[in-house]
Amino acid sequence: EYSKLRDARAGRGGQELATLEEARANRFRADPDTRAPAPARPGIHKFGEWPLRDLRAHIDWTPFFRAWELHGTYPAILEDPVVGESARNLFRDAEAMLDRIVAEHWLRPVGVVGLWRCWREGDDVLVLAGNEPTRLPFLRQQVKKREGRPNMCLADFIAEEGEDWIGGFAVGIHGAETHGERFRADKDDYSDIMLKALADRLAEAFAERLHHHVRTSVWGYADEHLSNQELIRERYTGIRPAPGYPASPDHSLKPLLFDLLGGEPAGLSLTESFAMLPTAAVSGFYFAHPDSAYFG
Repeated sequence: EYSKLRDARAGRGGQELATLEEARANRFRADPDTRAPAPARPGIHKFGEWPLRDLRAHIDWTPFFRAWELHGTYPAILEDPVVGESARNLFRDAEAMLDRIVAEHWLRPVGVVGLWRCWREGDDVLVLAGNEPTRLPFLRQQVKKREGRPNMCLADFIAEEGEDWIGGFAVGIHGAETHGERFRADKDDYSDIMLKALADRLAEAFAERLHHHVRTSVWGYADEHLSNQELIRERYTGIRPAPGYPASPDHSLKPLLFDLLGGEPAGLSLTESFAMLPTAAVSGFYFAHPDSAYFG
């Protein structure tokens, strides 16, 4: 089966790749004079139980509907001529379950943040979180770019010389499995799936809410007054790329990140293929340089 797949793909044209040396020579050069300031509170910070009511107010609902294969943007999807009725019914049930989740404390959001001194060495970032630096090897784009377009790597947002800073985080939503077992015992698959979908949304809301708290307080480099929609649209300085996503597609960075955060941060563990448990979880890095941006 895989031999057939290889043969089928071998004949297809792909994007022309630069050599790694060419890509590195064409790296992005961040402005060294506008690097992020030192954090107000460097080191490890643990957040034992973030208020569920606060996270509920920061949910991005559009991916929730997509998880149920209802495609459209919230809140417009609620009035969609094709899927609007289904979306409204689903949203009503989700809100009702959220009422119970908050009132009866079904779920427990736990998070941890680390802010460390670092420097760049090629495509790697060396993080000083102990006696010996931890090397984070990031990947660089190798697609040939047109003139004036750099081959990006996350390491480009870190200074090669002098003091710079990087952050890491992990958040997890605990407790969903206990209630899910109860739903499955009652053959209530709908509620089981609904709970998992809401736990995922709360995990993403926690990641967004915690990043805001880091920018404005723990790191303290930003003075922001943004609405939830502006936060969803990332109208702020800094990024939080997660291992496994386009700017950092290698999942094997997760064990390094977890070790930096103290091992099993926020009560999370990793499977042998780097999936996080519980599954309603988000982890990643913080880059604060004003030029930092996501890329594919």
